[in-house]
Amino acid sequence: MTIEELQQKIRTFRDEREWKQFHNPKDMATALAIEAAELQELFLWKNNQEIREVAEVKREELSDELADIAAYLFELADNLGIDLGQAMVAKLAKNALKYPVEKSKGSHAKYTEL
Repeated sequence: MTIEELQQKIRTFRDEREWKQFHNPKDMATALAIEAAELQELFLWKNNQEIREVAEVKREELSDELADIAAYLFELADNLGIDLGQAMVAKLAKNALKYPVEKSKGSHAKYTEL
């Protein structure tokens, strides 16, 4: 399924419920941050072994949180008239310039420290 097809499904879901009136950019960005925090909460205070267990045992909950994040992200982009696919490709190109393979391979350093 393409991003546009997913956005159309989200639009249909939203519009059938007459929710567009509530989905302004500020509230969508806030909802996105809240859903991301709910994802983070699943991993909070966990060591590496516990994180692996969470990834196995809470797979459906993780999947639901990721889906919520993606749905809000796709709708926010759609509401703002941003082609998310094009935006991602453009950002990858910018990141490739900031993080050239020869300098960044195997490193977690920020581009300003490479």
